[in-house]
Amino acid sequence: MDAEAVEASRTALAARLAGITERIGDAARAVGRSPEELTLIVVTKFHPASLVTDLAALGVRDVGENRHQEAQDKAAELADLDLRWHFIGQLQTKKARQAARYAHAIHSIDRERLVDALSGIDRTVDAFLQVNLTDDPSRGGAAPDELDRLAERVLETPSLRLRGVMAVAPLPEEEEAARAFERLRRYSERVQALAPDATAISAGMTHDFAEAIAAGATHLRIGSAITGNRPVAG
Repeated sequence: MDAEAVEASRTALAARLAGITERIGDAARAVGRSPEELTLIVVTKFHPASLVTDLAALGVRDVGENRHQEAQDKAAELADLDLRWHFIGQLQTKKARQAARYAHAIHSIDRERLVDALSGIDRTVDAFLQVNLTDDPSRGGAAPDELDRLAERVLETPSLRLRGVMAVAPLPEEEEAARAFERLRRYSERVQALAPDATAISAGMTHDFAEAIAAGATHLRIGSAITGNRPVAG
């Protein structure tokens, strides 16, 4: 792109970020919450590192990725920026220790083998337990009846700091997001019974963040509404 096109792209990015930030604030205040309680994670899947640089210039500090190789490469390229990297995708056990080198938080802790793979790393990583809110095991996340044991395993692992729970809402035709996120709130309360400090709830994307906020979400994962349409995956 020429200089004029680059500047237009950055202006549009800033406008989208400001618009989403305003909508988040409105949604929080509508249910008696403060916008300052919420962490906006901008998901930059498939977008180049240059876009992350532009986001950082706009004040974004929390960046989400769901593909390990892409996340690893971006984190290395942008190591001089003051960013917090959130890994939000399904993580292979054999890639776990590599992800822990750059990820400040892993939002997809869904099985004990993954916890074991992260044991003994030389830094502390924030851990969110991903809960499957559907009956489809392919959708990712631990079954609700596995949640207590998974939390206990994380609490036994000094390299992990249990922050709370994470989920992706079911598809709209399966269940309303509001009901699903209310169930997630109850699962959060179960985890807090074991770990009172694990109060975080990672939930809510572009189409359902208002429902997530109403149910107590603390971390929102929003992508294309801010970044624009994703490039075709390479």
